[in-house]
Amino acid sequence: MPDNRFTRVGRHPYATKSNKVKGKRTPGGVLVAQKIVKKSKGPKCSDCGCSLAGIKHLKATSYKNLKHRERTVSRAYGGSACGGCVKQRIVRAFLLEEQRAVKKLLAERSAKK
Repeated sequence: MPDNRFTRVGRHPYATKSNKVKGKRTPGGVLVAQKIVKKSKGPKCSDCGCSLAGIKHLKATSYKNLKHRERTVSRAYGGSACGGCVKQRIVRAFLLEEQRAVKKLLAERSAKK
């Protein structure tokens, strides 16, 4: 009968949330411990707080090892705001400009009269 016991990796022997391991059998038939890294929630939108699409869910320190195209999305506010919020900002800015233009036009018309 095979031996299904293995020792934990490192000097911290307790089975806590941050120290999870799983047994992996090597080609030689030995059961060794493989550390399980906790899943990250990933980057969130700065405006609405939803998860950003197209960006990997990694620990903050792991992003430095990624390529730039894997860290961001090629759009304005790429790695910090979602597409819906960026669209909302653009529309809001456009409407404010239109409102200013209309106010200026009405002021000119009233000044002529």
